[in-house]
Amino acid sequence: MSDQSSHPNRNLDPKVVAGFGDEWRRFSNREVDSDELISMFEAYASIFPWEELPPDPVGFDAGCGSGRWAMFFADRVGHLHCVDASDDALAVARETLGDREDVTFHHATLEEMPIASKSCDFGYSLGVLHHIPDTESALAACVDRLRPGAPFLVYLYYGLDGVGPLRRFLFRVVTVARGIVSRLPRRARVVAADLIALFCYLPLARTAAVVEYLGHDPSQLPLFQYRDRSFYVMRNDALDRFGTQLEKRFNRLEVEELLAGAGLERIQFSEGPPWWVAVGRRARL
Repeated sequence: MSDQSSHPNRNLDPKVVAGFGDEWRRFSNREVDSDELISMFEAYASIFPWEELPPDPVGFDAGCGSGRWAMFFADRVGHLHCVDASDDALAVARETLGDREDVTFHHATLEEMPIASKSCDFGYSLGVLHHIPDTESALAACVDRLRPGAPFLVYLYYGLDGVGPLRRFLFRVVTVARGIVSRLPRRARVVAADLIALFCYLPLARTAAVVEYLGHDPSQLPLFQYRDRSFYVMRNDALDRFGTQLEKRFNRLEVEELLAGAGLERIQFSEGPPWWVAVGRRARL
C-alpha cells in the first residue's frame, strides 16, 4: 500500500476539513453491522455501471473520508486511489482498508490529486462536493482524471423543489440549528449532534418504521429513510448534517446542469433516497 502526500491550500474550508477529520475519527463505521453498511452502499451504487468497466479497472474515491465506501469498491476493481484533504480522515481510511497493495492514499484537494489526466476508468464522490467552496472546479478536476467514456458517480444534497410548506419550514429550522451547532466548540458540537440524533432522528425514524409496518407509505415523513438504520448511523449523520458550516443543496435540474457542465454525458439518476445520486460518463471527444 503506497502513500503519497501533499498539502494544498486551494478550494477548501479549513474548518470544514478539520470537522470532517474529527467526525471520521469518532465514527469510523467499523462498528456498524456489515449488512447495514452493505445496504447503505447499495443505495449509492445501485446505478453504478459496473458492466462498463474494463478488466482490473483503476479509479478514485474523491473525498474518501473513513474509507467506508472505498472498501466496497476496492474489492471489485484493480486499483483505487483514495483522496482526501484531511490527513486525519486518511488515517482512519488506512485503518479501514488495511495493508492493501491495490490502494493508494493521497492527502490533497480534488484539484491537486496527483492522478494523471484521462487515466482512470471510473471515479466517485459521495457526499463531498456540496461541502467544497467551488463545487464546479472540484467536479471538473474529477472529470479531468477520467478517460473518455468512463463513469463518475456522485451524491449531492437535494434542494427542496417539489416539497410542501411544512417541509420547507422544517428545513429553515434545521438550517438555523445547523448554523448554531456548527459554530460550537468541538465537544459541545458533538454533544448537540448526539442530542439531535436522540430526540429528532430516532423518534421520527422509528415512527416511519411503524407506519410502514402498518402497511402505509412512510415516504412523506421526515427522516423516513432512517427507519431501518442503527442509532450509530443516526448519530454519525446528525454530526455530518449539523456540524458542518459549509453546505450546498441542488435540485435535480441543477445537478444535471452541473454534471453536464463538467463534461459528463448520459447522466442517470437514482429514483430512491438518498437524493441526489447520479452517474454520468466523460464525454468522448
